[in-house]
Amino acid sequence: MKRPSGRFAYPPSERVIMRSAFHESSVPMRLLITWLINAAALMALPYLMHSVDVSSIGTALIAALVLGLVNTLIRPVLVILTLPVTLVSMGLFILVINALLFWLVSNVVDGFEVAGFWSAFLAAILYSIISWALSTLLLSDKDGNS
Repeated sequence: MKRPSGRFAYPPSERVIMRSAFHESSVPMRLLITWLINAAALMALPYLMHSVDVSSIGTALIAALVLGLVNTLIRPVLVILTLPVTLVSMGLFILVINALLFWLVSNVVDGFEVAGFWSAFLAAILYSIISWALSTLLLSDKDGNS
């Protein structure tokens, strides 16, 4: 018996199983694409801000990796430690944490330069916007889900 094709070719229960199996098998690929998107966002920053310099694509890849590790390991601890200040500032202190971590990574990675704190503040905001936009365009599936 030939199975019909199209959007409703499979019953909903089979579609959910197939979708979850696809997402589980593609996790390493999504991580790789996210890393490349973040590196591309870093490469775009010097064109938007003269106070940020990324010397090469390799530097952008290393900086994106270090920034991802810092945001995964250090940022949650800082957010918890500064929770009272964050609550008083209605969440705006998170932007300061992001800027400080962005500035920290620029001091750790050779070839990735940020002029100062306020440059890091604006660059972290722009980096987040660019990464979000590229991720939305490149990582959403055909149903529009991320």
